[in-house]
Amino acid sequence: MAFSTADLADLVDILRRAAKDEIMPRFARLDPADVKVKSHASDFVTVADEAAERAIEAAARARFGDFLFVGEEAMERDPRLCDGLATAPRALVVDPIDGTFNFANGIPAFAVIAAIVEHGVTVAGAIYDPVRDDTVAALAGGGAHLLRADGVGTPLRVAAARPLAEMHGSISWAYAPEPLRSRLLAGMAGVWGAYNYRCGGQEFRLLAAGGAHFGYHHKLSPWDHAAGELIHREAGGHAAHVDGSPYAADDRDGGLLLAPDAASWAELRACLFD
Repeated sequence: MAFSTADLADLVDILRRAAKDEIMPRFARLDPADVKVKSHASDFVTVADEAAERAIEAAARARFGDFLFVGEEAMERDPRLCDGLATAPRALVVDPIDGTFNFANGIPAFAVIAAIVEHGVTVAGAIYDPVRDDTVAALAGGGAHLLRADGVGTPLRVAAARPLAEMHGSISWAYAPEPLRSRLLAGMAGVWGAYNYRCGGQEFRLLAAGGAHFGYHHKLSPWDHAAGELIHREAGGHAAHVDGSPYAADDRDGGLLLAPDAASWAELRACLFD
C-alpha cells in the first residue's frame, strides 16, 4: 500500500511526540555524562539521541508494522543496515537529533529527520523542528509543505535563481579531503555568501522555504539527506551528485549539490569545483 498523506501526518506526530518526551526536556540540561564523543571531537551522541531513536522506532512499528529501520544510532551498532536500503520494500530512515553538536551545546538549531524509502526510492520525508514545533514535509509527487502544529499546511517553493554573485547558501566542507577542501573554500568567493549551521535539517528547511539559494554536502548519510533531498525537489529545486548523476538514498559518496534549477546548478558546480 502506498505511503499516504495520512501516513505522513502520523509519522510527523511520532517525531513530534518523541521530541516532546525525550529531546526537549533534556535541551540545555545535559550533564557531562550524558554526552559521548563518536568519530571526532565535535561529533557527539547524547542520551536524548538514543532515547528519541528508540521511541520513534517503537511508535513507528506500532503504527506501520514491519519495515527496515535505519537509525543513525542503530547504524553505529550495525553498519550493515544501510545495505538493505536499495531493496527493502519499505525502510524508515531516522536521525533522532540532527545537529547534535548544537543540541549538546544549548544552541537551538537542531531537527528530527525521517524518510520513508521503498525499494531504494524516497517516497516521503519530514524534518521536524522541536524548538519551533513545526515540520517541513513532502510526499513524492505531492509537493513540499510547512506543517504547523495545528495541522495547517503551507506550500513551499525554493528561491528563484539569481546571478552567482547574489546567491547565498550552506556549504559543508569539513569532511572534504585536500585538494577539494581548498578548492571549495576558494570557490566560495564566487558567491555572495556561504555558511554552515552544523545541522543539515535546518539547512534543508531553509532551502525548501526559499530562504537560501543553494547547499552542498560532501559527506552523505541517508538519515541526513534522503528526506531533505526529496523535500527540496518537491519544492521545485534541482539536486545531483557533483558529477551530475542523480542522488539515491543509499548513496554514501559523490557529494550532493542543491540549487534552484538545473542552470544555476551547473553554474554553482563550475564555481565551486572547476
